[in-house]
Amino acid sequence: MKQPNYKCLVLDHDDTVMDSTAHVHWPAFLVALDELRPGTTITLEDYFRMNFHPGFLEYCTKTLGFTDRDMDRELEIWKTYVKDHVPTVYPGMARIIRRQKALGGLVCVVSHSFDFNIRRDYEANGLPQPDAIYGWELPVERRKPDPWALEQIMERFGLSPSELLMVDDLKPGYDMARAAGVPFAAACWAYDVPEIRSFLEQNCERAYTDPAQLETLLFGEDG
Repeated sequence: MKQPNYKCLVLDHDDTVMDSTAHVHWPAFLVALDELRPGTTITLEDYFRMNFHPGFLEYCTKTLGFTDRDMDRELEIWKTYVKDHVPTVYPGMARIIRRQKALGGLVCVVSHSFDFNIRRDYEANGLPQPDAIYGWELPVERRKPDPWALEQIMERFGLSPSELLMVDDLKPGYDMARAAGVPFAAACWAYDVPEIRSFLEQNCERAYTDPAQLETLLFGEDG
């Protein structure tokens, strides 16, 4: 049987596999802002920029001055919102995940979403469950961009860095892959923010605007 070109596909979740920020996470954050910082708002494009750099946690604590209590409340609001709002998988990514698994490959997720949300989203979209998930429930020091999750995947499944491919739409995933020596592919299909697209295209050997391009990399020209 034909084997996938990478034994383990390591996927980010939001805006890589699921079309989620625009329809779930950004609206949820606007609800939190309305309560915690009345009069403060953020556009969808700037929300993408913020997640790219400096990152969600730093933006909340340093730019908005959220206290620990504010962060706990923001999380409560987010959990309530996402409970009733399930994102939709990009059709091309659904096809890739199913093909990877059908060929005996591994699919792991390293994300800033929670494990339970990732599993819920995969199930709701009819996808096979990931072989391993490393999400927001990890201690801060082990989340992306720290390479800990990739190191754990390699140790658990007995893989070398070259046998993995990390696919992510934001800089923390890129930094994590680079730190672990793992090949990286940039997912540029969720949004078109010029400075993010420019960074990924200039720094990543593989920057794709359509999941079909990633499918060709993974399975060949017949992808």
